[in-house]
Amino acid sequence: MATLSENQTSSEEKMMPNRNDGHDRKVSIVHGEEVVNASGHKDQLKRHYGLLSICGLALTIDNAWVALGGSLTVSIYNGGPPGVLYELLVACFYYGFIAASIAELASAIPTAGGVYHWASVTPGPRWGRVLGFYTGWLNYFGWIFDLASIVSIPANVAVQMYAVFHPDLVIQPYMVYIAFLLITWSCCALVIFGNRLLPLLNQFGLFLVIGGGLITIIVVAALPKTHATNAFVWSSWNNQAGWGDGVTFLTGVLNGAFTIGTPDAVTHMAEELPNPARDMPRAVAAQIILGTITASFLYAIAILYGINDLSGVLSATGSFPLAEVYAQATGTPAGTFGLLLIIFLSIMICVVGTFLTVGLFLVLSLLCSAFGAIQLGSKTAFTDLVGSFIILTTVSYALAIGPHLFTGRRNVPRGPFWMGSLGYFVNAVSVILIIFFNIMFCFPYSFPPLVATMNYNSVILVGVLVITTAWWFAHARKHYPGPKLTSLYVDGKVVTLDAPEGPPDEKTEKDGGDVGL
Repeated sequence: MATLSENQTSSEEKMMPNRNDGHDRKVSIVHGEEVVNASGHKDQLKRHYGLLSICGLALTIDNAWVALGGSLTVSIYNGGPPGVLYELLVACFYYGFIAASIAELASAIPTAGGVYHWASVTPGPRWGRVLGFYTGWLNYFGWIFDLASIVSIPANVAVQMYAVFHPDLVIQPYMVYIAFLLITWSCCALVIFGNRLLPLLNQFGLFLVIGGGLITIIVVAALPKTHATNAFVWSSWNNQAGWGDGVTFLTGVLNGAFTIGTPDAVTHMAEELPNPARDMPRAVAAQIILGTITASFLYAIAILYGINDLSGVLSATGSFPLAEVYAQATGTPAGTFGLLLIIFLSIMICVVGTFLTVGLFLVLSLLCSAFGAIQLGSKTAFTDLVGSFIILTTVSYALAIGPHLFTGRRNVPRGPFWMGSLGYFVNAVSVILIIFFNIMFCFPYSFPPLVATMNYNSVILVGVLVITTAWWFAHARKHYPGPKLTSLYVDGKVVTLDAPEGPPDEKTEKDGGDVGL
């Protein structure tokens, strides 16, 4: 079992990080007399991010109102405008429990490894290494699918902006894919060669997410000559999915989940912050709260009131149907173009932030380019990418949160944000809701199911599990060491986590304060 132990006073004084480093460290990771990152190594680069930058990154990666707008014509089939609004609120409620659980773990063990690192610790030594391995791969594949779905939004917006002033253009899938490739590789180049610019870019992204969202809300609310009725927005249920109303509503929560479902994104930047244990929970909270209230919900209300011809939106032939909503609201090509430009700039910064979250930039770009090609032959590819992202990442969250709950929440140290006995309830609700909604998200998109509208999320989940299992038995079972975690300095005391059992031929290092997980 991974246990917590407090060293004697002399040992504490020896392992205390330097308190004169310019940062008020409540929780630090230490090795000997040196503050190190969560992987057990001394930082080689300056930590550029502060609380404002990291909150900006959290909001730009989430980019809730843009994600909502990008999937509007998908979500509106699940109940019409009321479905969009109420399914979004349910998704935000659902993810609130997940976010609180993740914030607590990020505060206790601030590591760029995120959920795979926590899943290696929370189960204890017997299962930590294998659960951490599965968690890491599920989460990584999920974020690859998310990047592909996110990049498809600015690619479609770019083509649509050109089409605004060229109404005779017949948009072909290859046009969008060319834009997809240009965006993917330009963002890859930026994160590789423009590291120093990224904190400033994230602060600009924070302005675009909040300021751009408010500008869009004001324009869409003020310019229409006629607005939709209150009944159209709030109560006229319009089920076009073919399922019963209950199933339609619950499967439609997927669209809200795509809007808000990135609570672990910012935790992968833990080693870029001077005070990650304190600031990570704040960034996660900022993302969920601001993303829910300020951005997505108010934006959804505004654009739904701006619709005066729903059939025109659903039958729009452009690459980005939200442009039809903007056209109805503003009444001019210039107004439509301006609002699309706000989306394009905002989502581009989101793409950059997602690259930073996932890492392995060149490999990621190659995989993203391959997944993007799926859209050349499938009209439901975007929805499948969205669903796969949500299902794979939430399963990975459950593999970290579930063991934390079932082991009595005793295998991690208490960070600055700790829920105490309330954590049992929050963790339990998180796991139950993940299981329930992931089952619903595997239902076909419409009934009766057709080949063209089939939901392949369950196939993708099983495929990823098969690939991960094959790799575990072929190589990782004997050679995967798991992450390395050093001692933690928590409010003046040093605590250590004992190592889970490694592969049979591995020896755990105990002489330097490191433990192999």
